[in-house]
Order: sequence, then C-alpha cells, then structure tokens
Amino acid sequence: MTISRREFLQMLAIASLAGCATPGTEKTKPNFKSLENLYHVPPKGNVSLLHFTDCHAQLLPVQFREPHINIGVNMMNGRPPHLVGEHHLKYFAVEPGSAEAYAYTYLNFEEAARQYGKIGGFAHLATLVKQLRAQRPGSLLLDGGDTWQGSATALWTNAQDMVDACKLLGVDVMTGHWEFTYGADRVREIIDKDLDGHIDFIAQNVIDNEWEEAVFKPYTMKDINGVPVAIIGQAFPYTPIANPGYMIPDWSFGIREDTMQQYVDKARKEGAQVVVVLSHNGMDVDIKLASRVKGIDAIFGGHTHDAVPRPLEIKDPDGKRTLVINSGSNTKFLAVLDLDVKNGKINDYNFTLLPIFANVLQADPEMQTYIDKTRKPFLPALNKELAVAGELLYRRGNFNGTFDQLILDAMQEVQEAQISFSPGFRWGVSVLPGDKITSEHVMTQTAITYATATLTDLSGEDIKNIMEDVADNLFNIDPYYQQGGDMVRVGGLKYTIDPTKKIGNRITDLELDGKPLSAKKKYRTAGWASVAGPREGKPIWEIVEEYLTNKGTVHIKELNVPTIKGLSSHPGYVDLKP
Repeated sequence: MTISRREFLQMLAIASLAGCATPGTEKTKPNFKSLENLYHVPPKGNVSLLHFTDCHAQLLPVQFREPHINIGVNMMNGRPPHLVGEHHLKYFAVEPGSAEAYAYTYLNFEEAARQYGKIGGFAHLATLVKQLRAQRPGSLLLDGGDTWQGSATALWTNAQDMVDACKLLGVDVMTGHWEFTYGADRVREIIDKDLDGHIDFIAQNVIDNEWEEAVFKPYTMKDINGVPVAIIGQAFPYTPIANPGYMIPDWSFGIREDTMQQYVDKARKEGAQVVVVLSHNGMDVDIKLASRVKGIDAIFGGHTHDAVPRPLEIKDPDGKRTLVINSGSNTKFLAVLDLDVKNGKINDYNFTLLPIFANVLQADPEMQTYIDKTRKPFLPALNKELAVAGELLYRRGNFNGTFDQLILDAMQEVQEAQISFSPGFRWGVSVLPGDKITSEHVMTQTAITYATATLTDLSGEDIKNIMEDVADNLFNIDPYYQQGGDMVRVGGLKYTIDPTKKIGNRITDLELDGKPLSAKKKYRTAGWASVAGPREGKPIWEIVEEYLTNKGTVHIKELNVPTIKGLSSHPGYVDLKP
C-alpha cells in the first residue's frame, strides 16, 4: 500500500505529538489517518457534560477485549447494547478495520491491539479532559462508579489511590457500586473527609433501614453558564444481593422508580432546565427507566460496560425524549454531551464517545507523576512474573473467557476439585499472547475485599439451582430483575443453556466426565467471592499464582462454554465462533 505525502505528514505529526516512534521504525504502523480528527470535537451549545464509568481502578493504559457474546432477551433482543462484532460496526456506521473498530469490538483483537496499542489510563484521560474543558467553560465531569475497585493498588490502599486520582482528574459528581464493598464505614470516611468540597457522591436509591431516609445526597444542582442543571444519582440497585450485604447492613438499595420521579419533579420545581441521571443500573434497566419516568433529559449509565457510540433516544410517558448513554469501561472511553439550552429547553444536542488511545494522547505530566509516585512502593509485587500467555487471555462476555478458564483450571488443580465456579465479573484486563502474566494481571481479575477461595461439597441439585439463579439474573425478560454481571463461569461441568426459557428450565444436560450429573450426589466444588459471610482461607489470587508458577507458558486446553439453544433467530448479539 502506498501513501501520499500528505498522509505521511499527518501520520508523522500525530506520532510526534504522542511521543511515538515515527512511521517505519516499528513492525506495525497504526492507521493514524483514521484518527486525524478524532479528538477535534467543536463545542456546541452552552451546557457540556463529560462522562466515564466502570474504570475499575485502572490507572494505567490497558488492553480490554470487548465481548463476542452479549445476549439480549425479550424487548432487548437484537438492539443496542446487545450487538457485537460486525453487527455493532454496521449499526453505528463504524469503519471495519479502523482504530475505532478495535476499541468497540473483539474483531481481529490481537492484531489490532499490537497495531494501535493500549487504551485508557488516567494520565491520558486527564489530557483529554483538560483539552475538552478548555473548550467548554463550566463543563462537568461525571463518574458513573465502579471506580475504587479492580486493581491491586486500590485494594492495598483501601481505595485511596483512586480517590486521590479522581480528585486530581477533576471529577465533579459520582455514584457507586463496587465502592460499597469497602464497607459502610470506609465509604462514609471517604465521602466525609476526602470528597467533601471536591466531589458530590449522590444516590437517590440508597435508604437507611432504620429511618428510611436517603443515606447520600439524592441529587445535586449545578449552574453551567447560567443554566441550572440537576444531576440525580442512581447507585447499583442490587448491591446487597450481588455483593456482600453484611458490609453495608444498615442500607437498603433498589431501583426506586417512584422516588426517582419525585426527585425529577422536585428538581424541575427548583428551576432545573436540564435534568440528568448519573446511573449504575445497567443499560437495559436504564432504557426501561427512561420509558417510565417523566422529565429526564439524559441518563449517563454504567455497570454493564457497554460502549455505545450513539445515545438511544427513548420516549418517556409524555412522549418526550430521554437520551440513554453508556460509556464503556476501563477508562477506554470518555463521553461528551453538548446541549444547546435556550428559554429553559434543550433545542439540540451533540454527542461523541471518544476512545482514549494512549499512543495518540500524551500523558498528562501532573497525573503521570501522581501515578508513578503512588505505584512505586508496590512495583516489586506488581511486576512479579508468573508465566507467559500462550494465547489471548480475556474475560468479558456472557460465558467463559480464557482468563476465566485459567482461574477455573487453577482452582481445580490446586484445590483438587471436580467442579469449579468463578463469578461472571465484567472487569479484568486482557493479556496478549507471548506477554508475561504478572501478579498485577492476576489482581485485575481478582482484587476484591472478599476474595477467599472456598471448597464445598454440593449436590447436583444445588449446582443446577445455583446456575439457574445466576442465569435468571442475566436473562430475565424484565430488565428490572436483571442484576448485572455475566453468567457464572464453570469448570469441569458441561451444560446446555437456553436464555429464552424461564427460571428452572434454562439449564439442562449437566455432565461431569461424560456422565449426567446426579441430583443427590455430592461433588467437590471450588469457588470464590462468596457473598454469604466472611470466610477463612487463601485469597483466590494465591491459588492462581501457585498454579501459574508451575506452568511456564500457559495454554488453555479447552474453553468450557455451554451449548447454547434458543438463538436460531439471533440478530447480531452472538458470534459462536469468534
């Protein structure tokens, strides 16, 4: 392929800006032409809101493979965010093979990752935030939660590294989910001592059990260039179910659609010309909420890690438009919503979801200095080399990913279990083939405050019931009963799943070692991340590290995915052979 002199100069200029090697000095040459105008986003109107979510404590740039299976059921069948691969690109008019296609999909991931490099990182995000804010005086930066958890340093500093990073980044408002797994006392301490005067932590749907009053500020009013803007918080509604309830025993969660309507109405009466919700519901839930609550202009959503290039325009009960937005995860993206507000009404809007290419955006010096200083004491532990990845290791998707399989295999071998279960978490970075697997990589998959590995004798009936419960959380036809996450990862056990069935009938054909699972027989089952109560024992990362140090190069012998039924008419949300 030949390139023009103009194209060469464009590539050279951008590479120089990013501090990259010039074209021809590396084996792979990114198609920087596709990024020529990516970060040129002229402001529009007089109100601007920036949004990121689900960064999961990733201070550094990462690789993160998007899913090849993202099943939507009932009304969500075949519509965003349940589109993957080529179907996603076609729906949103993203050029195949482009840098944006690499950011949004799993397609040709290994090749694209080596070509375009890592994405995200707080230092590169900070550069973009400063650039956009300089063009948009008065703009607000919204953090959708799942910020304080997901890395070794966040766990070891009790979230302090991320709290300080967010203050430095200039976050204005946030809500939460995994934040609550540090316990009520720690959350309160951070809000009262660290965030006070800097970041508003809001959540209208968290209620004190004794007094039935809001635990946190339900909403906040901000003036943006003379326009009153209300931001209402919506924390993850099922936190005490999906995570340990004993860590937050005095707080009650829920969707609380009725109180959401009350706060929208209250904000309007107080003069709000724009009302937005900062949500950690998950996108399917946000779509339903938007159709049932009047007067919301936009919902900035998180939890399900969906990177959606355009807002969905949902009609509320009065027929008015609500924009439903979801901005991906792992600091891969920054959303920009510009609103033209005149005479108390939104006349027009412009939305852009910007991938954070670390090879294009320079690292902000102030943020990079903070990150380096914060990480320095932990580097010997973080950089410990355990093994080499024999193939791409990834997690995200409705069913087992290769890093999930590694964890499952580790539990079965080290704990001598017949069957292994690993939670369907959506966070955890990817590792390219041939790269060293470090302790830090393992911690990005396992760093939680209740990570104890367990070994239990479970009957076949218990095992089926557990799997049915998790499947219903994911595939319930009513989004309000979906509790997020992906399907529990299963090692050793073969099964069939039909997401279109009802609870009790989705999981069939359970087999172990070629034989049907017996309902009454007990099986030695390994797991981790129990939400039932504190457990004694080794944390899961010790199990995985012990397994890896004996392997050298790790190959996943078999990716244990279920046989999937009921998807004969699937329109683009699953690629069974990626």
